[in-house]
Amino acid sequence: MLVFGLVIAVLIGVSLGMLGGGGSILTVPLLLYVFKLDAKVAIAMSLLVVGTTSIAALIPHARAGRVQWRIGAIFGASSMIGAYSAGRVAKFIPSSVLLLAFGAMMLITAVAMMRPKRADAAKGDEKRELSLPLILVEGLVVGAVTGLVGAGGGFLVVPALALLAGLSMPNAVATSLMVIALKSFAGFAGYVSTVSINYSLAAMVIAAAIVGSVIGTSLVSKVHPDSLRKGFGWFIVVMSVFVLGQEIPKLFGYRVTIATHAPQLIAAMLTPLLLGAIVRKLRAPPPTPVATHP
Repeated sequence: MLVFGLVIAVLIGVSLGMLGGGGSILTVPLLLYVFKLDAKVAIAMSLLVVGTTSIAALIPHARAGRVQWRIGAIFGASSMIGAYSAGRVAKFIPSSVLLLAFGAMMLITAVAMMRPKRADAAKGDEKRELSLPLILVEGLVVGAVTGLVGAGGGFLVVPALALLAGLSMPNAVATSLMVIALKSFAGFAGYVSTVSINYSLAAMVIAAAIVGSVIGTSLVSKVHPDSLRKGFGWFIVVMSVFVLGQEIPKLFGYRVTIATHAPQLIAAMLTPLLLGAIVRKLRAPPPTPVATHP
């Protein structure tokens, strides 16, 4: 299980290096279900792992000149306040509630990843006016989500930087790593006084994730981002089904055996997504007929 866990940790780093996010989506389930840590310990340690790995992934992007330091500092400062405050509040919230919130955040993240990219976010380096109040508010909200459930990092930060700050996608991905590192450490600081961390395990996971981040950063220009984003989105859907399938029955005093009930759980969770896809297909305008000449 240790070897399997470290392989997953490498994938965490690959995700951070390529997408500027996704680390916590993998790290919390890894620590929770593979290494069998308590929920709050898993969330706290995931913040440490993701924060440290983000710094490692940030370095190559910084050398390439893609990091927008001023915007990252503004967004990061506000998100640190939200993350630290939420990390302090988390000790008063039951672990089951935190895990349910984590599963819900995974689904939201998956939907956001699989949505077609808006045209105005794909226009390269076109500059728009910096919306400072919106960036501050977004930073507080994203930081609070991260501090509570250890998730909601890059896949909320990257669109915010692209749409609110007018950054190109490569620059938004690079700058998001700076923001993720800042707010992850702030959230960890809010947790660390209330949980006991296995720093030896954390160090092994961090080392494997850093190796993955190097691989991910080197692959940024070689993999089509839309295909990668959609594929990873479906993977997150599967992970969220697993987490919610474990935690929802516990509210009613029933422990689910995934091997027995997985088909029913997956069908129940994916039905709304499939119905939504069908509805969108039916609402799509009919194709324009091609004119033919006699």
